[in-house]
Amino acid sequence: MKLEKNKRLIWIFTLSVCLFFLSCSILKTTYKITKGTIKLTYHVTKGVGKVVYKVGKFTFTVVKAPLTWPLTHDEIESIDNLSPKEAIRQGRVKTSPYVVKGKRYVPMSFKQANNYREKGVASWYGYETFRQKGGHMTANGEAFDPNGLNAAHKHLPLPMFVRVTNLENHRRIIVRVNDRGPFVKGRIIDLSAGAARKLGFFKKGTARVLVEAIEI
Repeated sequence: MKLEKNKRLIWIFTLSVCLFFLSCSILKTTYKITKGTIKLTYHVTKGVGKVVYKVGKFTFTVVKAPLTWPLTHDEIESIDNLSPKEAIRQGRVKTSPYVVKGKRYVPMSFKQANNYREKGVASWYGYETFRQKGGHMTANGEAFDPNGLNAAHKHLPLPMFVRVTNLENHRRIIVRVNDRGPFVKGRIIDLSAGAARKLGFFKKGTARVLVEAIEI
């Protein structure tokens, strides 16, 4: 009897949630990340081409860039054997191999990336975009925001959220990996200027960091 009552309550709750979503133009869903304390909430606003993610206390506004915008890394020669813009247009970027200056890079699968944890040197990029008119496009087709909390990585799937800890001052933030790079020997991740400021190494230019995948 108690089991039947519980089933009835679950059914009523589920129906109420469905009716709520059908009556709204904004969809809101909350996920608990397996590492425990961080929650991801995202909103989808129909017709404006924008998605806002909230991870803990960090907010990410994702906007699709026009294909006419230049890439932040114009040295990317091909993605999945297509021109970068064509691969972006077809949505063939996430884990696709790509070529930079004749070198082929093969990203991790999402399953492999879930266990990613690495210490190394981080830098920041995008200074040149501050003074140029118009916008720039990341390697997965998003509008690059130099003041946002974004990152470039050579091998992680796009997009993906990771936690970055500055091992020199112990500051910690979450960033959205949506671009490729850095293509400089000895560096494991390139952060936006906004992320570098949060981590306290904007003026210095580089810092030793710990990068950890967040499984959603």
